[in-house]
Amino acid sequence: MFVLIFRTIILYFISILALRLMGKRQIGELQPFELVIAIMISELASMPMQDSRMPLINGIIPVLTLLIIQIIISVVQLKSEKVQKLICGKPSILIEDGKVNIQELRHQRINLNDLMEELRLNGYFNLQDIEYAILETSGQLSIIPNSQLTPVKKEDLGIQVPQEKLPITLILDGKINSENLNKANKTMDWLNNQIFKNNISSVEDVFIGLLDSKGNFYYQLKNSLESDK
Repeated sequence: MFVLIFRTIILYFISILALRLMGKRQIGELQPFELVIAIMISELASMPMQDSRMPLINGIIPVLTLLIIQIIISVVQLKSEKVQKLICGKPSILIEDGKVNIQELRHQRINLNDLMEELRLNGYFNLQDIEYAILETSGQLSIIPNSQLTPVKKEDLGIQVPQEKLPITLILDGKINSENLNKANKTMDWLNNQIFKNNISSVEDVFIGLLDSKGNFYYQLKNSLESDK
């Protein structure tokens, strides 16, 4: 009996350590591959608890192996946007300019009632009040309301503001995303001018560079903990 208790305590702390090293995300925020690894770790850790004849090392090694796999995948994702899209997919725009993208709803296998329920839970009741509704890779729904309707309602004050757009990543970990550059209707000359204007010695020094929702170039250098604009 004491042996079983001792084995359970060891596997418990190993599982806690593995999940702790995976990061601080909540279950609802896990990427698909992270959720799979978390489920597998719980299953593998429970097997030596149920069968005392199984060597303890047979439960520890698979858990540590999955932890290493998760860390490797996370590091590779930071370096390559293509790998990130391959493993986690990419966000899907379900509503744009107050109009539902029916084709994308069908592709994501989401019915209109489910979408309207999510909107209501987020405090929105009219489709025309929403500029964008984005289904993130974690399954969470992000909502960007119409700029005229954000608190305090600017339309009530008679203030006209330009509509904010989706931020577009142009540089990630020192690499230029040419596809996003074209989507933003920007040229390499424009990007090079932004780099020169902000006294950036090389694109490789930029950890992230993007066109924010107001159309401004925002960047953060690899060797800086502070963001610059």
